[in-house]
Amino acid sequence: MRLSRTQYDGFSNRRNWRFAVPLCFTALVWLAGMLSGCARFRSHPHEYVYVAAREVYLRDRVAAVSNRVALVKNGQRLEVVEHGHRFDQVRTPDGKLGWLQDHTVIDQQEFDQYQQLGRDHAQDPVVATAQLRDDLYLHLTPGRQTDHFYLVPGNSHVQLLERASIPHVVPGAVPASAGQKAGQPADQPPVVPMEDWWLVRDSSGNTGWLLGSRVDVDIPDAIGEYAEGQRMVAAYPLATVTDNGDAARDRARGHRGLDRRGYAHAPGGESQGGGQAPSVAGDSADAAEQQLSGPKQRIEYLVLLAAPRSGLPYDFDQIRVFTWSLNHHRYETAYRLRDFEGFFPVTMSHESVNGVSYPAFSFHIAGASGSAIDPATGIAHSLAQRTVSFRLEGNIIRRTGADQAPIEAHTRSAEAKKSRLGHTRR
Repeated sequence: MRLSRTQYDGFSNRRNWRFAVPLCFTALVWLAGMLSGCARFRSHPHEYVYVAAREVYLRDRVAAVSNRVALVKNGQRLEVVEHGHRFDQVRTPDGKLGWLQDHTVIDQQEFDQYQQLGRDHAQDPVVATAQLRDDLYLHLTPGRQTDHFYLVPGNSHVQLLERASIPHVVPGAVPASAGQKAGQPADQPPVVPMEDWWLVRDSSGNTGWLLGSRVDVDIPDAIGEYAEGQRMVAAYPLATVTDNGDAARDRARGHRGLDRRGYAHAPGGESQGGGQAPSVAGDSADAAEQQLSGPKQRIEYLVLLAAPRSGLPYDFDQIRVFTWSLNHHRYETAYRLRDFEGFFPVTMSHESVNGVSYPAFSFHIAGASGSAIDPATGIAHSLAQRTVSFRLEGNIIRRTGADQAPIEAHTRSAEAKKSRLGHTRR
């Protein structure tokens, strides 16, 4: 039977539709499967935490009884697998899984803040170096209760960059209104105890804040005995001299009965040869002494000092220049300046005079307006800053630079005023 054109087209469309519906359905199912497979293999951002405790064990489960999986240490990075209530499941770099308490780690955001702190102060001049008395954590900001991360081992040396003074808040302490001293007027604010913190950089380049009372500034032992009740803040090498004889050699001369010219004394007390020429015994003794002591290099220092207390609105209030005496073989004070308010940093340099290079230094001091502590940061700053400069010529200190105005006394006058007030009240 022959179909018309209209009948043939209708039959063909019905047949195509019957086969097209299952084909479209199959294609949709295949496409959905492909999309779900791609989602399964799509990379998710990794979350990391960093160990803030000294060291902690990972546990195989969160329970009263659990097994140790691995030991992780301070500063180590761990990948977070799952968050729980007060616990996180983490993976170590070698693939070990375990649980630890969330307060023993810091998140990526806080870790980035430590990194930014180091970048912000990477170019800061080093004020001094100091040694830690025991293990200490580096804090993100000054304060005993602030966040901490890096642990610096005891006896390590760190670089001091900046000082801050903040109130010493002790948990459970009496209110500030009850902290007034006996005889203090009621209208005066109570005395708030302060403590100093130092921004430091350790040997690994980590930067953070340390409690100032837990570190000891590196001061040479030879000049540390000249503190005279003050606190030596820093010591800077100025020059180096060569001493061909020292105190040990002088003592050796006395024991051998030698006079100042190296002549050997006879038992009667007179020099052999009438003091005209050294004896053979004297020559041999001098040779033995030279072999015993020999030439030694001695470093001359600029030392900064301050009162032994925290919370000062300045960094130092006294400088002393220690030079080495070739006659007495000891350190002597060549220059001393007191009663001012000085601030870090100290700039060390050299100045050439008539073709001769001399060591020089300069630092900032407060003007007539005095100084203050920024309540937001705790950093001491001068209200009207000046820069004074000095130069060491042999054993003489000369004032140099553009600022030749007198240096006003601030610290001692303030202390004297307080002392007079106390005597008046008594």
